[in-house]
Amino acid sequence: MKILCGVATAAVSSLTKKTSVFFRPASRCIRTARVIWNGFPHETQPGQVTRATRWASSTAAVKPLQLSTDRSIPVIGIGTYIPDKGEEDVIKAVKAAVRCGYRHIDCAAIYRNERAVGHALKELIVEGIIQREDIFVVSKLWNTCHQPDLVKPSLIKTLEDLGLKYLDLYLMHWPMGYKEGCDLLPKDASGKVIFSDVDYLETWKAMEDCVDLGLVKDIGCSNFNSEQLQRLLDEARIKPAVNQFEVNCYMNNRKLIEFCQANNIVVTAFGPLGTPSKEGSLPLLKEAAITQLAAKYKKTPAQIALRFLVQQDISIVPKSVTPARIEENFKIFDFRLTPEEMAQLINLNKNFRNYGEEIAVDHKYYPFKAEF
Repeated sequence: MKILCGVATAAVSSLTKKTSVFFRPASRCIRTARVIWNGFPHETQPGQVTRATRWASSTAAVKPLQLSTDRSIPVIGIGTYIPDKGEEDVIKAVKAAVRCGYRHIDCAAIYRNERAVGHALKELIVEGIIQREDIFVVSKLWNTCHQPDLVKPSLIKTLEDLGLKYLDLYLMHWPMGYKEGCDLLPKDASGKVIFSDVDYLETWKAMEDCVDLGLVKDIGCSNFNSEQLQRLLDEARIKPAVNQFEVNCYMNNRKLIEFCQANNIVVTAFGPLGTPSKEGSLPLLKEAAITQLAAKYKKTPAQIALRFLVQQDISIVPKSVTPARIEENFKIFDFRLTPEEMAQLINLNKNFRNYGEEIAVDHKYYPFKAEF
C-alpha cells in the first residue's frame, strides 16, 4: 500500500465511496427566490421570512473583500483549529456558525477534522440552510506534501474528507517542507523534525496546476514573509490571492499587512483574539484600552478586538465551539471605531507571536527571521 502525505491510497478510495452521498445535486433542493447573504446567494421560498433573510437585511452593509481574481472572500469566517475538542464539537461549531451567518469556513489537513467539517456541511445542505455555492471553503496543504507530485493527491484527500468537488481557496500552510511520508511531524532519533528541501516555488507550481484542473478556485499562502511573497509575485504564473498569518492587537504585523495590500494580496488574520486558550498567551482581552472601548460601545472585548481588524480590510477567522460566542463574534458590523481609537489599539503592539512553529526555526525557509 503506497503512502502519500500520511494518507493511504486505499483509505482515499474508501472515502470516495463514503463521501459521495455527502452533497446532493442543488436541483434536488427547493429553489424559488434568492437573497444575498454576505455577498453570497441564499435560497428561500417566496414570502418566507427566515433567519437568513433577517440577517441579510440587518447586515446589508457587510461587504466581502475583493480578491485579485474576479472572486471575493467573506470578511469573517469560522476557524476550525480546535485541537482539544472532538468531532462532535467541530460539527456543532460549524453548524452554529453557518446558521448565524458565517459563510467562510477555514480548514486545514493538519487539523485532522475535515471529515467532521464535511459532515456538518452535508447536514446543512440537506436541511436546505445553504447550497455549495453559498459558502467559501478554505483548506491548507500540509508541510509533508510539498513535493510537487504530492500536492494534487493531498488536495483530493481534503476534498473527499470535506465532501466537495472543489475548494474556494487552497493555501500553502507554511513555506517550509517536512520529510515526505506517513508522519505529519517526522522526527529523527533525537526528536528533531526532519526537513524536506523542496523549494516552495515548485510546490506553488503544482498548486497552479490544481487551479487549471478546477479543483480549487484560488490559491494563496499562510505564514509567508514579504520576501517569500515577493518571490512568488515575481516568478509565479498565478499570483497569491491571500496570505493568512497571525494578526491581533498584540501582534499587529503592520508592515506585512501593508506589503500584502499594496500587492493586491488579501490578508486573513488567524489568532485575532490573541489565542486566550493557548498556554503562555498574553491576556489580550483583559487589556484596559480594549475593555474601556467595550464599555463605551456596549460590546465585548472580543468584539472590539475583531472590529479593529475588519476595519483594516482584513479577513478574520476567530474560533470557538460555544454557540453564543460564535454568534457574538459575528456581531461586529453595527459600530465603527474612530481613527483615534484605531491608533490607540495599534499602539498596543508587543510583537508577541503565539504561533512561531519553533520546531522549524533551522529550516532555510523559516519565515520569521525576516523583518516582516
